[in-house]
Amino acid sequence: QVQLVESGGGLVQAGDSLRLSCAVSGITFSNYGLTWFRQAPGKEREFVASLWRSTNTYYADSVKGRFTISRGNVRNTVYLQMDNLKPEDTAVYYCAAGRVILSSIRNPSNYNSWGQGTQVTVSS
Repeated sequence: QVQLVESGGGLVQAGDSLRLSCAVSGITFSNYGLTWFRQAPGKEREFVASLWRSTNTYYADSVKGRFTISRGNVRNTVYLQMDNLKPEDTAVYYCAAGRVILSSIRNPSNYNSWGQGTQVTVSS
């Protein structure tokens, strides 16, 4: 059974940094895409960053150069390091896992395992 548990959200000011964590169990990293999505109030869930099959990383244009997705060495954890945060980054951030092909990593409907979400609020 796949389980995903996010942590690390909070309230910060514009320009600050946060690191989100997603503790993953029940999968083999090399067979899965592990992806962060976010959803702001009144908006659709959107792709943020993906670690695909344990080695390749992909980012939304809106976060490229500011966010970094990586895999931890302990306890099968995936991190999202978020630097130079902006108010428009405010959202609930979700970690998702799925046996997705590369061309499908940005579509949330292709993922069948989700964490509970963690709130990130960036004040101006």
